[in-house]
Amino acid sequence: MWQLLYVIAFVIIAVLAIRGMIRNLMALGVESQRHYAPQPKNSSLGANTVTHPELLDESGRVINEPLLVMRSMTVEDAREQLDALYNSSPSAKEEL
Repeated sequence: MWQLLYVIAFVIIAVLAIRGMIRNLMALGVESQRHYAPQPKNSSLGANTVTHPELLDESGRVINEPLLVMRSMTVEDAREQLDALYNSSPSAKEEL
C-alpha cells in the first residue's frame, strides 16, 4: 500500500517538474527572439550607472581593449611551471 502511495507521489512530482521545465524552455525561447532597442547614451538611467574601477585607465577614462590577454606557451614551459609549483608546495617538502 505504501509503495503505491510513493509511486503516485513521485509521478505527481515528476509531472510538475517536467511541466515547469517545459514552461521555462518556452519562456526562454520567446525571450531569445525578442529584440531590444539600444539605450541612448545620455539617458537618465545611463547617467546613474557607475563604471567598475577595473574598466578605467589611470586617468579615469573607460578602456576600449580586450580585458583577457592570453600568452601562448609550449607544453614544456607549462610542465616546468607546474613542477616548480609542486616542488615549492609544503606537501612536496614533507614527502622528501
